[in-house]
Amino acid sequence: MTDRQVVERVDSAVCTVPTDTPEADGTLAWDSTTLVLATVHCGEVTGLGYTYAPAATARVIDDLLADVVTGTPVLDVPRANEAMQRAVRNAGLPGIAAQAVSAVDIALWDAKARLLGLPLVQLLGAARDDVPVYGSGGFTTYDDQRLDRQLRGWVEDEGIPRVKIKIGESWGRREARDLRRVARARTCIGESAELYVDANGGYSAKQAVRVAAALDDEGVTWFEEPVSADRPEALAAIRGRITADVAAGEYGYTLPYFRQMLAAGAVDCLQADVTRCGGITVWLRVAALALSHGLEISGHCAPHAHAHAAASVPNLRHLEWFHDHVRIERLLFDKTLDPQGGALPVGRDGAPGLGLRLDPERARPFRTH
Repeated sequence: MTDRQVVERVDSAVCTVPTDTPEADGTLAWDSTTLVLATVHCGEVTGLGYTYAPAATARVIDDLLADVVTGTPVLDVPRANEAMQRAVRNAGLPGIAAQAVSAVDIALWDAKARLLGLPLVQLLGAARDDVPVYGSGGFTTYDDQRLDRQLRGWVEDEGIPRVKIKIGESWGRREARDLRRVARARTCIGESAELYVDANGGYSAKQAVRVAAALDDEGVTWFEEPVSADRPEALAAIRGRITADVAAGEYGYTLPYFRQMLAAGAVDCLQADVTRCGGITVWLRVAALALSHGLEISGHCAPHAHAHAAASVPNLRHLEWFHDHVRIERLLFDKTLDPQGGALPVGRDGAPGLGLRLDPERARPFRTH
């Protein structure tokens, strides 16, 4: 094995980017988003990975993961993933440790594909030619005009035939406004586009069932986290009583979490986040687990981190084209993808790895580490 096939070092960086306007969903508000980057160096080849997580995630990479990965064969990504998961045992895997593992794992896959001169989707093996996306935003802080502009931009300008807005405002205490905003969204996008909602766990179980009945009138087909995903039995009960598909899983940090979700019959479509669940290595296992239950998987946020893995699984439903993350990835990276027509053309330009390159000059104003 040559030196350039062994990981020589792992670096981390942190960029915090203000939102373009204050944002909130049903249970949280924010005015900035933090991206933690991991860079794997193997001779002249570097691999890029990232996660959206607190800045402390970079300390986990530096203090607990870098030495574990350094010196390992870059081609043996599952071996490195297992070593990283063992290294954070006492720190606690769920949460920022899993996000740190995810960022490094993505960087390792990017480095491996670059070393072999292949787009990552070709290395993994394509199951589809492109990746369907849905526009995601519609924050509860938006007024009607801003909501209209965002939704029309996706549907009319970019041709994305499915969109999602946030509901469950103030932990479900503004139900009338939730329903008014959903009606406004339907009017805005017309009857042909799919309309999704995400309550971020803001409702009680019975309230979610009542709201879902009203959502039927607007043709809502996707109800994400009507209650907290920490209550899979409640999700299953809601799923059995409503028309829209129930979706959850974005807060899964370990493979057993997804097994428990599926065993409970909690969802019609399983979500998983490649920047949280353990990276591409584990995300592919989650997709296989969903397939074994006859279910599809949807990639949560971070679209450019997901795109190649998403194109490699046969049971993909779609990928979330999330406003915050799309904006940040376009700001910091070169060669981002175009969702025109509602799907991402993954790997077609032949660029190796994820096809991304961090622009250090554009990133510099936002660097905090």
